[in-house]
Amino acid sequence: MAVTNFDTLASQISDLSALTYCGSIVGTEGGLVNVAGLNGFASVGDMVLLPTDQGQQFGEVVSLKSSSLAILPAEGTRGCALKAPVRLLADAGIAPDRSWLGRVIDPFGNPLDHRPISRGRAPAPLRNTPPLAADRHRLGPRLETGLAAFNTFLPLVAGQRLGLFSGSGIGKSSLLADLCRGVEADVIVLALIGERGRELREFAEDVLGPEGLKRTVIMAATSDQSALVRRRSAWASMAVAEHFRDRGAQVLYLCDSLTRFAEAHREVAVSCGEAMSAGGYPPSTTQAVMELCERAGPGSAQNGDITAIFSVLVAGSDMEEPLSDTVRGVLDGHVVLDRKIAERGRFPAIDVLRSVSRSLPAAASEAENEILAKARLSMSAYADVELMLQAGLYEMGSNPAFDQAISERPKMEAFLAQKGITVDESFRMLEALLTQKQESDDTISG
Repeated sequence: MAVTNFDTLASQISDLSALTYCGSIVGTEGGLVNVAGLNGFASVGDMVLLPTDQGQQFGEVVSLKSSSLAILPAEGTRGCALKAPVRLLADAGIAPDRSWLGRVIDPFGNPLDHRPISRGRAPAPLRNTPPLAADRHRLGPRLETGLAAFNTFLPLVAGQRLGLFSGSGIGKSSLLADLCRGVEADVIVLALIGERGRELREFAEDVLGPEGLKRTVIMAATSDQSALVRRRSAWASMAVAEHFRDRGAQVLYLCDSLTRFAEAHREVAVSCGEAMSAGGYPPSTTQAVMELCERAGPGSAQNGDITAIFSVLVAGSDMEEPLSDTVRGVLDGHVVLDRKIAERGRFPAIDVLRSVSRSLPAAASEAENEILAKARLSMSAYADVELMLQAGLYEMGSNPAFDQAISERPKMEAFLAQKGITVDESFRMLEALLTQKQESDDTISG
């Protein structure tokens, strides 16, 4: 405890400066504030304190001019006045510490659980660079998830980055909760970006519970907060994950949601004058999303890994819209939640045939891959005959493959809903499901 206290004190001392750089407001333009007097001292991305009619707010330097800076205020330009003082803040990084485990914090490292918090010795950059590609580990071993669908068809391995694609109200948050409880990890970093504020206590108290919270850092920036805060939440939470990864921990990073990060970046970029392009997103959004995702994944040397799950909100189940297409291209797999599956009561509502884990076939043995191939063949056959069944156009006995798929369908649905199950148990159950019908056919033909 003493060491932690000294680290915090050292960090606070390092933040002290004999000089405070100040400027003044010289005008506003759209949603930006122009500030003179800080040229030569401030850089793009630095933080400042601006006056408001209710006190102070922070802003971010977003562009430079020859005689002034353009500042994007977090809470708008209301209350800003000509010649009002503007103060340049110290380094805008975040200083994670092991004592943050079990805590709920904001994107600035301030506590949201009303308890004092310690800072680490050295601040971590918000927009860090990932490990060199040639130095990174290969993907690690398969992880237990507690969910039959992930244990078999969609395996998750150490260092993998997975996208969770879902519309609203299909069970995305519930699935993230199940993964948060079930996936093997030393440390969990949960980033709630632009989501409902009520989810915070639900995750902390019900989903994680006291034991789960002990290994978790929760960072929250709810939907009512400014785009600057929401965007910063993604960067800051990833910096926390990198802090533990660099100390050898296996980290599970859960981002809910990557879409809200992209929307926050869009708000900032458009305010700075960037034109919108495909899907209403400015061109810089693609780079911002890829930079964030690439920071997760396998570590290097003796470091641990960041296994990441990014949720993506899909409007109208359109997997081809620009953001979804970009994310699918950069991640190591995608899981699609289907509204029709949710409406018939099967959760998690995963559409296995539209979902892919790029850790296969390496993550499974030869025998396990054979089982998965048979199961996918059965599900594909049912998908081919489903419309004819619903229209009453298929007669049993017309096609043996269709007959078998129809027979296996209820058992397959029950299997995909299984929770609290190990990888070995999942494969034994799936194999039994597939061989039971074959054994019955052999008996009849004999």
